[in-house]
Amino acid sequence: MAVRMELARILIRETDDTHVVELREAEGERIFPIVIGFTEAAAIERRLMGHKPPRPQTHELLAGIITALGAQIEKIIIADLKEHTFFARLLLRQGDRLVEMDCRPSDAIALGVATEVPIFAAEHVLDAVTEQN
Repeated sequence: MAVRMELARILIRETDDTHVVELREAEGERIFPIVIGFTEAAAIERRLMGHKPPRPQTHELLAGIITALGAQIEKIIIADLKEHTFFARLLLRQGDRLVEMDCRPSDAIALGVATEVPIFAAEHVLDAVTEQN
């Protein structure tokens, strides 16, 4: 079972290579951080601030390619947590066909923010991060 999540905040540290997105359960209390790279953090922040780059960046390019191929991003799922690493799935709809792609959570979230797609987390992932805290 997947639980709807919201992007709670993004922390970009200018003096450190550790950048964090925090996801919060849409209708609950559970929150968990995901460490991401600067490029993805900057892309997410840029979108949240409403700044559109003059030329497509990587995530805008990928979103454009998906659309040009007649597909749309249906949802993002933070699907697993193994050895302190999150794994995500990108679900694409192309007509009647549903395509699932393995994806880094940071890229999935950047794409989701760029295309206003809902983010979900698998229940077992939420249970695992709750146990760690």
